[in-house]
Amino acid sequence: MKILMLSVLSHHCFNWALQLKDSGHEVYWMDVYDSNTYIQKIDFATQIVSWKNRVEIPGKYYLRKHLPGLNYLMDKINNRKFLDVFETKLQEIKPDVVQSFEMHSACIPILSVMKKNPEITWVYSSWGNDLYFFQRDSAKKEAMQNVLHHVDYMFADCTRDFHLAKKLGFKGDYLGTYPTGGGYDLKEHSSNIFAHKSKSTILIKGYQHRFGRAKKILEALLLIKKVVENNKVIVFGANEEIQSFVDSEMSDWNNVRVLSAIGRDEVMKLMGESIIYIGNSISDGMPNTLLEAIIMEAFPIQSNPGGATSELIQHGKNGFLIENPLNENEIAGHIKVALQDKNIIRKGIEFNTIYLKPKLERDYVQKQVLESYSLIEQQLTEKSGSL
Repeated sequence: MKILMLSVLSHHCFNWALQLKDSGHEVYWMDVYDSNTYIQKIDFATQIVSWKNRVEIPGKYYLRKHLPGLNYLMDKINNRKFLDVFETKLQEIKPDVVQSFEMHSACIPILSVMKKNPEITWVYSSWGNDLYFFQRDSAKKEAMQNVLHHVDYMFADCTRDFHLAKKLGFKGDYLGTYPTGGGYDLKEHSSNIFAHKSKSTILIKGYQHRFGRAKKILEALLLIKKVVENNKVIVFGANEEIQSFVDSEMSDWNNVRVLSAIGRDEVMKLMGESIIYIGNSISDGMPNTLLEAIIMEAFPIQSNPGGATSELIQHGKNGFLIENPLNENEIAGHIKVALQDKNIIRKGIEFNTIYLKPKLERDYVQKQVLESYSLIEQQLTEKSGSL
């Protein structure tokens, strides 16, 4: 089966695609924004990159910085349009399946072409804020509804989004709820998991932007300074706003460390040495960092927008759910209870390690995902046989 995958430059997409290596399927990947980058990690796939520019113009950085007007005019002449290139590649490759990773970058832009090619099966992989947040915008909601009426199959990272997709008009087949990038290699990270008794770090996802509300976690810590004074606090993925907050409001704290963007391997190591992980946002799907906390045996305290997190976390049993991400008092209460009752943390981590962690293992997830692709292939065969 020929599968043409569409996404932005995303390690989640590449990890997902790796599940199809040596599967017998012929895989293609197109970078919808064209970052002009060949991805060695998925070298088994035919990659459609470097498609945007008709010719490579030297000195682009200089033009962009010093002559933006000229740069704009040259781009207008020199740049190919994504939709034109996509349609051309569709005719060249003749895929059985187009799989779009994320709604707004890889579904909505190609709807007009997919409507002209109804014989091609369309698979949509929903991630993060794809549906939940943007349903509030009437124009985006209408665009999503138009897409979902034409999508044949759907994957999602939380079951919430499947039910939401149905409300928005999806009538195709649901292929299952899986981590965004497929499963995890548990053996690869096992050596970085510290013994529970030796852990004292509180790890915080430092996102403070359109969706992330890390500052509320820090405000919560200020309320319980005495409770956490013996814990190391590490904030990762922090931007300038978070750094400024720490510098001004927590300048007398000597147990806080702020990190900006770090690699996934470093995040996993930090998870492995942390007793508690905290993530807080007003909108998300199933957070990958929550799954990584479970794998690395950190006790999760996580926001629960639209009920996505509660698909895995039972409040008070294997983690705490933040129901109001804007309430620092609620967050402070969860942290305080967890730190003052070690049995809650111990039992929560034990539950996650026994019942959830094995279901996040890469081979376990891959087997189910490949069965889903086999189902698509079987239904395509049956459909072609009936014509």
